[in-house]
Amino acid sequence: MTTTDGRRREPAYPRPRVPWWLGDTLAAVLVVGAAFAPFPVAGFRPTSGLAVAVVLTPVVLLPFRRRRPVTVLAAVVGLFGIGALLGTLAPGVVLAVGIAVFAVAARTPRRRTIVVTAAAAAAVVLLSLLAALGGVSDPRIVQFALLIAFAAAAGDASRSRREYIDAVTERAERAERTREAEASRRVAEERLRIARDLHDAVAHQISVISLNAGVASSAIETRPEKAVTALATIRRASRTVLGEIGDLLEVLRAGDSDRAPSPQPGLARLDELVAGFADAGLVVGTRVEGPLASVSGAVDLVAYRVVQEGLTNASKHGAEHRAHVLIAIDDHEVSVVVTNPVPALRAEPDPDDVRGGHGLLGLRERVASVRGVVETGPTPGGFRLAAVLPVTRGTGSSAGDGDVS
Repeated sequence: MTTTDGRRREPAYPRPRVPWWLGDTLAAVLVVGAAFAPFPVAGFRPTSGLAVAVVLTPVVLLPFRRRRPVTVLAAVVGLFGIGALLGTLAPGVVLAVGIAVFAVAARTPRRRTIVVTAAAAAAVVLLSLLAALGGVSDPRIVQFALLIAFAAAAGDASRSRREYIDAVTERAERAERTREAEASRRVAEERLRIARDLHDAVAHQISVISLNAGVASSAIETRPEKAVTALATIRRASRTVLGEIGDLLEVLRAGDSDRAPSPQPGLARLDELVAGFADAGLVVGTRVEGPLASVSGAVDLVAYRVVQEGLTNASKHGAEHRAHVLIAIDDHEVSVVVTNPVPALRAEPDPDDVRGGHGLLGLRERVASVRGVVETGPTPGGFRLAAVLPVTRGTGSSAGDGDVS
């Protein structure tokens, strides 16, 4: 699995890799060694060429136990029965049965393992009786049955451990993916917040600078006193925007523990906002219905940004250098409406009229963060920006606070 930065991430619980040939070699050594070991009990060693072939055939079959465990087990049990009919109960074949049972238990569900193990043990016991042993209570038959049961238990334990490790690894990987997705989401939200804050800090001051630069360039020869006033406004707006950018960079550079909440504007600064546009030559008429002090928290900030964005667009793209702001407040909602005249359609676009289009997008995001609605569009004689923001008791501490700060 890879992380979001493209690096390979190792599993939380790496599995030890045992070469397949090592297990097959060990199984072959055990089967062959047990088949020809000098047991003092008669009937344990092959006495004919056919019996030797029977006790050695499991060495060839066992490597296939990983892909066909039940088939290999059935074949080995059949070889045990053939050896019993020949009068040979080679312990090596019994070991092969145990190894095959282990493979079945390690690769199949527990219920199937129990059925297969019981069938294999019963078959071995019944086939052992064909070799004329003392009876079902013969210690050798009990040992064969116990060997098969132990192999099944060991295989089931191996399967359970593997499934546990897989589950733990999957949970760890899922948790890592969740953390990475959450981190990506937070980064995206922070980028949007920074973009909105940067736009709010810069856009309307830059529009003021642009408008007054045009006034100064056109009046510098005919009305130098007006050009001087425009240049003074440009200087003041430049200082303001540099200060706001500096404050924003200071917030971005500060760590979470050092970050102090910066003061946010609200409707209480409406007169100051309107005065700034008036200095830039925009005549703004305002009408307030209801107490501004009843609006607070995130809604207060968003309402201020709606007025700021509307007046900024009016100063950049409007006509007649005038706009009107209506703020209506009641117990449930705040309604903010900004209207302004627009110029008649021009035959050719003005190359100096550069419109970014990100202001209204960011404004819609801010309004949505406090569960409000915003509408923009032409109206008879001009352009209209309207937003309706709900006012509740929990507004000051709602989740929208974090989105618009």
